[in-house]
Amino acid sequence: MSPAFRVLLASVLKPLDDTRMYGKLGRTLAERADWQIHVAGRLAPTPANGPTNLHTHTLLAGSRLSFARLRAQWVYWRLLSRLQPDLVVVHAPELLPLTLLWQRLGQGRRFLYDVRENYALNVTTQHVYSGLTRRGLAAGLRWVERLAARNAAAIILAERSYAAELPFLPVLPADRVVVLENKYQPAPDELQPVRNQPLLKPGEPLRLLYSGTISHLNGVFAAIDFTQRLRQHWPQAHLTIIGFCQRPDQLRQLQQAVTAAKGAVTLIGGAALIPHSRIVAEIQRSHLGLLPYQKHDSTWRCMPTKLYEYMAQGLPALIPPNALWQQLVEQHGAGMVVGFEPTADLADFSRQLPTTSFYPNGIPAEALWQSEALKLWSLLDAIR
Repeated sequence: MSPAFRVLLASVLKPLDDTRMYGKLGRTLAERADWQIHVAGRLAPTPANGPTNLHTHTLLAGSRLSFARLRAQWVYWRLLSRLQPDLVVVHAPELLPLTLLWQRLGQGRRFLYDVRENYALNVTTQHVYSGLTRRGLAAGLRWVERLAARNAAAIILAERSYAAELPFLPVLPADRVVVLENKYQPAPDELQPVRNQPLLKPGEPLRLLYSGTISHLNGVFAAIDFTQRLRQHWPQAHLTIIGFCQRPDQLRQLQQAVTAAKGAVTLIGGAALIPHSRIVAEIQRSHLGLLPYQKHDSTWRCMPTKLYEYMAQGLPALIPPNALWQQLVEQHGAGMVVGFEPTADLADFSRQLPTTSFYPNGIPAEALWQSEALKLWSLLDAIR
């Protein structure tokens, strides 16, 4: 009997229950019973009802700014040495140097690089770093990504737009670059959503939702301001914010804003990682999902994961005037375009909402991961 085919999927900062690394790629690969799938990432509760051939390993148990992040590199190297995987899927650029070293020290060692963000663009435009640090880090990222592209069996892109943005892609043949979008993969025990939701009426409770990564750039403060202004026309509007905030300064600002909202806003998480099942539960009980992203080069050409999540659950989405998102939303009757800027008048929106029906043709298959899983298997069968 031949030994099991071993795959390691790894990231330092993504939690062990990460929806893409564990929930989508990990669970998909575990469908082959003779494969052993290992997911390594930041400490988080292991999802219930996981396949018996899907295992987890903690790389980081501390904060993202602690010395434990440096130690995670050593833990990753020991894991590579112990597991001797047949294939590694790297979900973070900081693991690329050790992955390249591991590949060079053995024969037949293959890896895929899953590009989840345009990292160098983020560093240069989001102003988290300053001056020489920003320029040096961006240059280092581009260098290691270019080196990885030359040696990877294939590159996976989480966004279609990356195909035109990333300068290191031309070193690979076209059939070794595949786009796997962050579409929704239901949990094994998740029931198919049924949303024959009656039209909302003014005066009734209106549950708004902001979910996922909490940040200024992703629009959390715009969501609070939107809710406060909407309550002038719909007094029973209430916003739930659920997710994790990586930046302590923004978290303090958020907590102050929630307190100042005087009961109009509820915060779940913030300082702590939230199991995705809890987020799904909030999606299912909400009336409208907010995507108040600020217009920015690092996000405006990307399809938000939460938009696919909302569509897969039949939750109407409120989006800014982004042509890419608007095309998808209008195609499926999945939401409305609204003004999240402070000067936007919400009176017309409040009048239109009670007479607007959503998802006339039901849950769109385009929002689901199954189409991406087929592309993943096609890629793996081609490189094995």
